[in-house]
Amino acid sequence: MNPSSPPIRKVFQGVATRQEMFRMFDRHKQRPARFEADASALYAGEWFEIAEEQCDYMLDVLPPLWIRGEMFAMREFMTGNVTSVFITLRLDSRRRHFHAYCDLSDKASPARMRDAIIARESRPVKAMTREERLEHIWSTTHDDYRGYAGDKWPEHLRGKRTVQLYGDTQGTLLKLLEQLSESEIAAKLPVQLRHLPDAIAA
Repeated sequence: MNPSSPPIRKVFQGVATRQEMFRMFDRHKQRPARFEADASALYAGEWFEIAEEQCDYMLDVLPPLWIRGEMFAMREFMTGNVTSVFITLRLDSRRRHFHAYCDLSDKASPARMRDAIIARESRPVKAMTREERLEHIWSTTHDDYRGYAGDKWPEHLRGKRTVQLYGDTQGTLLKLLEQLSESEIAAKLPVQLRHLPDAIAA
């Protein structure tokens, strides 16, 4: 594994609907210099769960680039060498389906992604890491209420992800996603996810 490879990360809790799946295919479409810079590091390593219907639909959209047992890759690339890989796994006696972005310049990346999903979803207790909570917030926040730090921010913070918050006394404000407090994270998560135990990142 290339030590500079982006980390493998779960970006949505639960099974994404068709609409959610299509939104998450391009979670970073608002990024600065969208058509000027290589965005492989933004996408590679991301994954989330989808329904069987969505997996079957994507298999029928175009002839896949390849099929390897329980996995197939999309022929159209998102950016650089990064494309969608769809993975079907049997976990806890159930067939489950996942979408992942893999950088195919690393031939081992699909298998490594599959193994990481198995490890993550085989945990006996439902839990989320802080990073997973932040990624879920980013995935589910409407485009109008998320963005990237621009020229008004200190130079070393520009380009980092921001989300809009509503304060009782301060009104509306932008804050860096990575700097959200635990109470701010809880407020932006759906009720069913607010009290999940913290998971230890692998």
